[in-house]
Amino acid sequence: MRFLCLPGAYGSAKNFGVQLGPFAKHMEDRGLATFAFTQGEHEVEPPLGWENYFGSRPLYRFLDAAEGDAFEVVRRVRHIPRGLTPEATLRLFQPDGGRQSADFDWTTFRAALDRLLKAIDDDPEIDGLIGYSEGAMMAACICAEENKRWEEMGVPRRIKFAIFFAGTPPLVREGSGFAAKLADEHGTVIKIPTFHVFGSNDPLVYSSVALYNCCDPDAAQLYDHGLGHLVPRDADNVEQLGDTLSDVITRINNEQEDAAKSKDGVDAVAAAAAETTPISKFADEYITSSSSSAESSAASGSTAESDLDSRSSHGLESEAEGIAKIHLK
Repeated sequence: MRFLCLPGAYGSAKNFGVQLGPFAKHMEDRGLATFAFTQGEHEVEPPLGWENYFGSRPLYRFLDAAEGDAFEVVRRVRHIPRGLTPEATLRLFQPDGGRQSADFDWTTFRAALDRLLKAIDDDPEIDGLIGYSEGAMMAACICAEENKRWEEMGVPRRIKFAIFFAGTPPLVREGSGFAAKLADEHGTVIKIPTFHVFGSNDPLVYSSVALYNCCDPDAAQLYDHGLGHLVPRDADNVEQLGDTLSDVITRINNEQEDAAKSKDGVDAVAAAAAETTPISKFADEYITSSSSSAESSAASGSTAESDLDSRSSHGLESEAEGIAKIHLK
């Protein structure tokens, strides 16, 4: 399985290769996966007080939020009332009843989404997504879009499996902005196998659970690494993740092989249709509905724990359309 990897806010393809390095190397050594890394287009500077937190510059976001404060939600989260559902908690962080993002508009979001869809178009081997924080939100949006196109237009899904680290629910268009697509209003919106990695000490853990809630409960798994808002790099967690994901990926690969053998001519027709209809063509038809919003920057900022403290040097080679391939040693 080949994963397109999407970093969090104030990240980069290079830094995410370091963050994900122990996990990615473990998976490659077991012959389970290969990885391609991308990044946002909006170069940003970290908030005051966090200048040395995110790793080497330049740093990027998928969304243009130059005037926003991605860490405001972290300061507010300690005042959340107890006993709320994850969905109700997310709605507390937006004005106008949770309808509109205060930090960025639909145009910047759509541009970021279009670019990621094109990256998938351009690499026919990509059939999985890995996202961290803001990158996990973008990955969830891709999965939700593919599910909608499959159900409404019969367009085959490219993405067969998604891994979310410290995720947040997908977004839908609403007016000139967007809102979160939450399970208590929209039910299941992602129906492929998903794996949700979170930390019980993450102050934004409710966002990860809200994403889990809008995925197919029969095909979604949770994994608590017991830490904060980060990608786990310690040997124990990496080994346990590898063992669990080995079973999942092997099962998905076997199911794909069985389906390919059973369809024959039908498969050939579907493949021809997929080749002549790039998934980016459908970006203009991205989900439009009425729902309550979550501040997507809630899960795109990081908290006081960092998995960039221990850095290693991996070779980095630039590729077309903003994708970088990390050579793990």
